[in-house]
Amino acid sequence: MSLTPFGEPAAPALEQDPVPGLDMVAELVRTPAGTRPAAGAEAAPGADAPSGPARRDKPHQGSAQRGEPDPARQLSLFGVEAAEPSIADLAGLLAGPGEVVRMGGTARVSIVVTAAWRVHVLVAELGRRGLTATWVNEEDERHGVRTSYTTTLAPLARSWLRGTVKHPPANFHLNGARLRLWFAAAGEPEPQGFLLRLGPADATHWARTGAALAAIGLPAELVEAGPHGPAYRINGRRWLARLAELVGERPAAAPPAGWPGVRPDAPEARANVRSQT
Repeated sequence: MSLTPFGEPAAPALEQDPVPGLDMVAELVRTPAGTRPAAGAEAAPGADAPSGPARRDKPHQGSAQRGEPDPARQLSLFGVEAAEPSIADLAGLLAGPGEVVRMGGTARVSIVVTAAWRVHVLVAELGRRGLTATWVNEEDERHGVRTSYTTTLAPLARSWLRGTVKHPPANFHLNGARLRLWFAAAGEPEPQGFLLRLGPADATHWARTGAALAAIGLPAELVEAGPHGPAYRINGRRWLARLAELVGERPAAAPPAGWPGVRPDAPEARANVRSQT
């Protein structure tokens, strides 16, 4: 992959995502999927409505005949497919170890990743949002991924920076698209589940990040010290299924064993493990 010269691409304006009320979010998480309103139904006051068109999945024949929704086929309210890609999704990188800096009326987002496949995925995801990205080799086989300075990112920087210090805004929340970017940049498998890496200098708002995870149905354990920290650990069959639902399908560049939703005993996962031994 060759470096792309810095420049300011023409990009859509920053989408101001509606902010879900945490009480309503918690209620939606507790409510079984089969009892939630179907796509297109009137949303309860305060709910976070997807900005993109709703996908109407075809139910199984038995469910259709009974007039009942099929929980396995319903679109997640917070899933990666629930809205069109947005500049605001980069808040997922900032929830993890990503950084944002300002220069004049422009801003840039950057993050250091641990594997080349993450570079491919992030450059593609940023491109879908109208952003030009570059990458450089860092020490210890790490790679730095960064956008070019652009006015498009200035509103994101204003909401996340107090002076030069990163701090989540009052309306900070997560959804599938934001979580997908965070996982692509800093999500790692472990024997019992997955880790979502955090910024070591962001300890003052780790708790807010954990609350945002819990609000979308992902209660996670904070791992502060040791080789696995700082990170949030997600394990348990129910929560791993929820994680896979939110981050969506595995990107082609990502190793099967390193993405939620691929069973450890699946042939593609076993092949990946053999290739790494």
